[in-house]
Amino acid sequence: MRIHLLEPFFGGSHREWALGYQRHSRHEVELHTLPGSYWKWRMWGGAVALARKYREVLALPDLWLATDMLDLATFLGLLHDVPGAAAVPVVAWFHENQLTYPWSPTDADVGAGRDMQYAFINFTTALAAGRIVFNSAFHRDSFLHALPRMLRRFPDRRQRDLVPALWDKAHVLPVGLELKALDAWSDTPRSEGPPIVLWNHRWEFDKGPEPFFRALMVLAGEGVPFRLVVLGESFARSPAIFAEAGERLADRILHWGFVPDKAEYYRWLWRADILPVTSI
Repeated sequence: MRIHLLEPFFGGSHREWALGYQRHSRHEVELHTLPGSYWKWRMWGGAVALARKYREVLALPDLWLATDMLDLATFLGLLHDVPGAAAVPVVAWFHENQLTYPWSPTDADVGAGRDMQYAFINFTTALAAGRIVFNSAFHRDSFLHALPRMLRRFPDRRQRDLVPALWDKAHVLPVGLELKALDAWSDTPRSEGPPIVLWNHRWEFDKGPEPFFRALMVLAGEGVPFRLVVLGESFARSPAIFAEAGERLADRILHWGFVPDKAEYYRWLWRADILPVTSI
């Protein structure tokens, strides 16, 4: 089977998942992607850019596998007059969703009440797909349970009666992890000294950096010994807590910043004693 995987945000965990699926699927998987930046614009404009490829260059696949970052209803609508497009089965993969995903209170869309537009794109994507696949049962349940509450916010014709049909076509497929790849670095020497705390998340609000670093500052103030490694991608508008933590915990920091080399990243994982998960 020829599968075209459509990912408008080809970066970070989205990229790793897509490449992993391509490597391990028994089918012929082609990746059709856009750069992993400007995620809001990707949700709006990605459908137009990817649909245009099919109108101009690409042949139709046996199946489309679209991620939640694609406005699937718009994508399919733009191909309505392409011969055979309506017959191609479509699966929507929900890596995450914008309905239950935590938004930063400082985001301009939250302040203006525009944050629900991205959740509504997820809703119409789910409606347009033949099947919906979530990476966990928790993700499936939290999204589908939250949909009726979101739809109640609209003035009329809220379409809440469509939600039960989404449950019927929703499935769970856990993310594959290539953990054996880490074994090659299992002989990484462990240094003597206080325990190493390693934080390896994106430098953004939803990963919970504020309470994490505040807790470390309390421990440092009490004289609790530890060393700190901070990895993960940073962006132009990272939360202010990073600058504060980098200054106040400077004497405990072994490494600060993104590590693009996987070998170095794996070595840090093996050296660390504590890897907290702080996501909201």
